[in-house]
Amino acid sequence: MNRAHFFAKGFLGLSALLLSASVWAHGGAAGTDTDQCKFELEPSHWIHYTAYQPKSYPAEEFCGKLPGTNTPTQLVFDYQDMRYRKMSIEFEVTKEPEGTRVFFLPSKKHSSGTVNLELPNGVPDAGKYLIHITLVPDQGERLDAHMSFTAGTGAKTSTSNFVLYVLFVLGGLYVLYLSSAPVRNTVNSLIGKKKS
Repeated sequence: MNRAHFFAKGFLGLSALLLSASVWAHGGAAGTDTDQCKFELEPSHWIHYTAYQPKSYPAEEFCGKLPGTNTPTQLVFDYQDMRYRKMSIEFEVTKEPEGTRVFFLPSKKHSSGTVNLELPNGVPDAGKYLIHITLVPDQGERLDAHMSFTAGTGAKTSTSNFVLYVLFVLGGLYVLYLSSAPVRNTVNSLIGKKKS
């Protein structure tokens, strides 16, 4: 097996591994045990949270850090436990440490298991915010859970995105190498000169 063929197979295998959906799911680890965007409402009862800022950052998902302020924001909650679909749940977002209310959704049942909070103007200022989730059962005590996030942190290209960009460029160069005899001859002659 020649050296170019060996490198080609190695590059394709590494690309397949790095682009695997299960490797990049929920921040680079498989399964929900490492899911950074879930939090515990009650012991062993979880809710998943995802934030979007579709006008400023289309197709991007956020969790604990929202890059923009004063931009439409959606906070989406998915119950991972069927029992919450039968309970009334109240949502409130406050600016901390002042406790100023930014958003409020009165208690109601969400039988679909998904709640989409629409903040048409987003959050007004950069800083820390708190999401208050209150379970309002038909009987018994109300239960409060809280999750914090920060806003106005600016968007940075994550390391995983940078790696993907590099892989796409390398893949394009490799396809060019395979499909163009003049390019292949030039590269092979350069590699041959380095060996000498």
